[in-house]
Amino acid sequence: MSVAFVMLVHTALDRAAAVARHWAEGGCPVVIHVDRRVGRAAVAGFQQALADLPDVRFCARHRVEWGTWSIVAATLTGVEQALSEFPEVSHVYLASGACLPLRPVYEMKDYLRARPRVDFIESVTTDDVPWTQGGLDQERFTLRFPFSWKKQRRLFDRYVRFQRRIGYRRRIPEGIVPHLGSQWWCLSRQTVAAIVNDPRRPEFDRYFRRVWIPDESYFQTLVRIHARQIESRSLTLSKFDFQGKPHIFYDDHLQLLRRSDCFVARKIWPHAGRLYETFLTGDDTAPKRAEPNPGKIDRLFAKAVERRTRGRGGLYMQSRWPNPGWENGKTCAPYSVFEGFAELFTNFETWLGKAVGGRVHGHLYHPERAFFAGGETVYNGALSDSAALRDYQPEAFLTNLIWNTRGERQCFQFGPGDRQAIGRFVATDPNAQISVITGAWAVPLFHSRMNFSDIRKKAANFQKIESRHLDILHAPQTTARVRIWSMADFIQNPMEPLQVIIDEIAPAGQRRLTEAPRMANLDGFGRFLQQLKNEGMQPYLMGDFPLGDGSDHPTPEHRRPYLVR
Repeated sequence: MSVAFVMLVHTALDRAAAVARHWAEGGCPVVIHVDRRVGRAAVAGFQQALADLPDVRFCARHRVEWGTWSIVAATLTGVEQALSEFPEVSHVYLASGACLPLRPVYEMKDYLRARPRVDFIESVTTDDVPWTQGGLDQERFTLRFPFSWKKQRRLFDRYVRFQRRIGYRRRIPEGIVPHLGSQWWCLSRQTVAAIVNDPRRPEFDRYFRRVWIPDESYFQTLVRIHARQIESRSLTLSKFDFQGKPHIFYDDHLQLLRRSDCFVARKIWPHAGRLYETFLTGDDTAPKRAEPNPGKIDRLFAKAVERRTRGRGGLYMQSRWPNPGWENGKTCAPYSVFEGFAELFTNFETWLGKAVGGRVHGHLYHPERAFFAGGETVYNGALSDSAALRDYQPEAFLTNLIWNTRGERQCFQFGPGDRQAIGRFVATDPNAQISVITGAWAVPLFHSRMNFSDIRKKAANFQKIESRHLDILHAPQTTARVRIWSMADFIQNPMEPLQVIIDEIAPAGQRRLTEAPRMANLDGFGRFLQQLKNEGMQPYLMGDFPLGDGSDHPTPEHRRPYLVR
């Protein structure tokens, strides 16, 4: 009893020669197909390297193109030669030049000897295949594919669309049900001989010549006709990413490959010297006699796919940027945005920093520069306060700030005088906590000594900007935690909303506030708003401020509001 290996080789001929020698010296005949595109000199050197092994043969060569019939033709040529020249073999194992045996040859022989009529080939119907890529599952069997997907992509796509438009459908040969599966299989001699010698083979070959990627369906379909017992799995460890591309194994995957208990693995990096040295010298480990179980490492591959496709929350990377909607969270941690607070309270940033123990920045999107906490010009992660650099990618500026300071709550001020490009991004970020006192931007104007006509123009502009910003915050797409108070409502009882904000930011068990920040002097603010009305502007965002000397809203400089419990 023995197993013959059919190897499809097109690159890294030295590695393929080492693997072929390993199998041949273990008592397994090897038939090698070398892609016809490989130069004659390279093939001659390849053949010379194995010339001392009588059970290594080279079959007729085909020019192989991915996704086309040529791969099946090369496989059939190798299989036919193996069956005719090695009558003693009981199984045929299809491998590639990038494959590497993971367990001793005698273990594979013993395993197959105990299962003489079992065919190991992944074979499932198109309805049950989750890995097909490109939107072609059942259609790969009902349309024609005369063009190369890799070299003639435009013709390939146009011809597929044309066939769909005219409603063209190929007739599937009677008696077969299309199945799909991994290209790498191990079939019993009886089954593979029945496929090769089937009297209907010319009909099947004509049909599969125009099937897309027939190497994943030819044997997988025909084995259902001739096999007695099918194990729908491969003895070769091969993993694919979310795009259908094979994972490549490197030297640092040594322990991972050992854990799989599979007999063969692909695709091995040609320069992974440690892997080849370990598995081809016979010095790996003691005999396992274990059932091949690639499922042992599926969890790690699932995590790798998730890390590649989703990444870490709030960390942007090449595979997801700049595709909108691919981000795994816009930012990596909660943060707070305060609008109108620094204008209404004279020491708000200092007070908030003490109250929550976090970093409280000024206006990060001020037209002049980013006002970092402590007056820093360069912040964590070499983040510059340059307005030009910040405005080149406003969203990236914020995401970098949150990522670079993860583990510490970030708070910053925002208002109608800032660059507004970040507004929609923050509003649709679930990590954002946005607190707004509408109309508070008028307090600095109230205390300014500008010409009143200039104040009116500026106030009208700020009100228009804030109104548009409030529309964004009220939109159905908003996912941030938003709280909005009019200025008139807020100053009636500032401690209650401040306590709500602090409770959300500060850690559990934070003591209740007993002191509020110092509020700006608002004496005469009602008359100021009335004067704006008199000048033709309607200041509606502040709420209802009575006309008078401000007695309805007392905010003396020498008193602080306390919470009475």
